[in-house]
Amino acid sequence: MRRLCHAACLTTLLGGCYNPDTPAGFEGYVRRGAVVGSASYHSSQVGPTSTGLGWLLSVENIDFRWRTHSEDFQVMSADNLSLNFKAHLVIRPQPGKVKPIVEVYGGKSWYDRNLQQPFRNAVYEAVAGYKALEAKDKRTQIGKKVRDKFIAFLKGKPFQVQSIVVGTINLPKSVANAQEQKIAKETELERKKFEIDIAKREAEVRVAEAKGIAEAQKIINTTLTPNYLQHEAIKAQEKMATSPNNTTVYIPSGSAGIPLIRLAR
Repeated sequence: MRRLCHAACLTTLLGGCYNPDTPAGFEGYVRRGAVVGSASYHSSQVGPTSTGLGWLLSVENIDFRWRTHSEDFQVMSADNLSLNFKAHLVIRPQPGKVKPIVEVYGGKSWYDRNLQQPFRNAVYEAVAGYKALEAKDKRTQIGKKVRDKFIAFLKGKPFQVQSIVVGTINLPKSVANAQEQKIAKETELERKKFEIDIAKREAEVRVAEAKGIAEAQKIINTTLTPNYLQHEAIKAQEKMATSPNNTTVYIPSGSAGIPLIRLAR
């Protein structure tokens, strides 16, 4: 009978013993239960590990890896236009802080319960001060404002931020279409301006050529006097007279005393 009682007690004791484990990338908040009363904090552990066999032990494992939380936004700009975009927060609990994460910040729900709304508020405030077109072109500055405000909120809290990114800001369809038309018109104006510049340069070339021709004609007209022509004709006659291959016949009927010349072969 005594042996049966010992066996029953041993079975009961073993039935209340557990070996809770924590996987890699997690930290465990280990509790010890009580036959009477509530469970209490026992210890913490960094995975991968386990507690070893212990009486009424249990564990709540918290993911301490970097995680991305993406939020959808619809914000009114300073000029009362609806802007649609996403913002992305890469964050994790601070390693070694599993105890306050569980006891103060809600354990596995730490982001939803404590950080989601402050993050959203930081984004709203950063974007609301811009007009629609300004906001679209200044995502980097907006992201910096969000980061500065959110980091200030996290001061003294057991969380670490790796990055905050504001995604592409989508304008209302009417504004986007108007912007596209504006860009198309500006492109067309630039093209026409380029064509006009080319036409002007070509016209300038033609004017320069015409001026050159006119100047040359002016020089020729002032240079070819009757005396100069008579002089050149005499020189040509002298040259032909010394040529053994031609028979030259002079006909004295040219103007200014210059004879007409006929070559006979």
